Order: sequence, then structure tokens, then C-alpha cells
Amino acid sequence: MIKLLLSWDTLPDHEQEHFEFLIREFAPKLAALGIRPIEAWFTLYGRENDNPLITVEAIADDLDKLRQVLATDEWQSLKENLLQYVTNFQQKVIRGRPTLQI
Repeated sequence: MIKLLLSWDTLPDHEQEHFEFLIREFAPKLAALGIRPIEAWFTLYGRENDNPLITVEAIADDLDKLRQVLATDEWQSLKENLLQYVTNFQQKVIRGRPTLQI
């Protein structure tokens, strides 16, 4: 199992648009690409340590599949749309464990 970790901060005054985009477009399209979102976190406390506001964890069956997806125009478009609502976007690919990984 390979995990894709995504994190970001929501732009001020875009919280509602961001949330709607995540539910209606981002998560369904990510799943359609073969990357299954499994968890998402909203950081309420600890922001003073530069922790991201939002962290999303998704899984892929293998590294080659994930690399192929991340190279597609569909992923680039989806990410560009997300970037309209966020700042400090980070992306990390790691070997998956069944527990929380950051």
C-alpha cells in the first residue's frame, strides 16, 4: 500500500467554497483516478507550530499506479482547482501503514 499525504491551509474567506469543492469535486475525482481518500483532518489546536489546517490521506495499490496518476492532466487540473482555495499546499508519497502518518 502506498499513501499520498496532502496538506494545506484554507485561504481566508474561502472556507465554504473550499469545503464544497472538496465534497463535490476533489474527493470523487480523486477516487475516480484510482486514489482512494481514506482520512482527512482539520487541525483545531497546534497551529502555532506551522501545522497545516487540513491533512488528507489517500491510498493507491502501488507506487507505479500512483506515479502514473500524478502525471496525468486530470490530476494537474484537480490540483490547480484546489489551489484556488488554499495556500501552503504540500504533497508527499510514502509507504503506507495502517496507522496515522504525517
